[in-house]
Amino acid sequence: MKPFRNRADAGARLAAELACRDWADPVVFGLARGGLPVAAPVARELDAPLELLVARKIGAPGQPELGLGAVAADGPPFFDRAGLHALGLTTDDVTRQVEAARTEARDQVHRYLGNRVPHSPAGHDVVVVDDGVATGGTAIAALRSLRSHAPLRLVFAAPVDAPPALDKLAREADEVVCLREPTEFRAVGEFYSDFSPTTDEEVLALVPQ
Repeated sequence: MKPFRNRADAGARLAAELACRDWADPVVFGLARGGLPVAAPVARELDAPLELLVARKIGAPGQPELGLGAVAADGPPFFDRAGLHALGLTTDDVTRQVEAARTEARDQVHRYLGNRVPHSPAGHDVVVVDDGVATGGTAIAALRSLRSHAPLRLVFAAPVDAPPALDKLAREADEVVCLREPTEFRAVGEFYSDFSPTTDEEVLALVPQ
């Protein structure tokens, strides 16, 4: 199967799939940063506002590179229970790390949006878009954040997802839309010809100020 050319190509293909559904006043949220270039064609196709969503990894105490979950700027965190158990930790033991990650997420949102108030998910069909999912932690944290704002329907969409992550996401979203579910999955980037990092400048160019 040919890889997606880049995130814009993947977004166009995802938009074509999502356009076949009925939507009630939709709002599209791209997961920063890599999800924004994928979400932009979706928002255009659905004639919907484009917003960004930030979720940050929760690092282990003393080992910040070791992820134990994720959290968005608001809403409940997602915890990797197996990871916590392996380190002999409880959720209370990582309270400081959760708040540090939440602060990072809020700072990043402010950096991109300034003082602009984003569209509320309440009463809208909401589509959360990422460029691909390996484990699903940040996507789940993003979905939980939006769920707390009472959307009419909450859909997660991505060009490619690892099958185990799809099972987790299906428990958090009302629907999961995925173009490819490869059984052999090592990293999201292997399904793109160009998977260059999305820059802050690209995000700022896509999101209304």
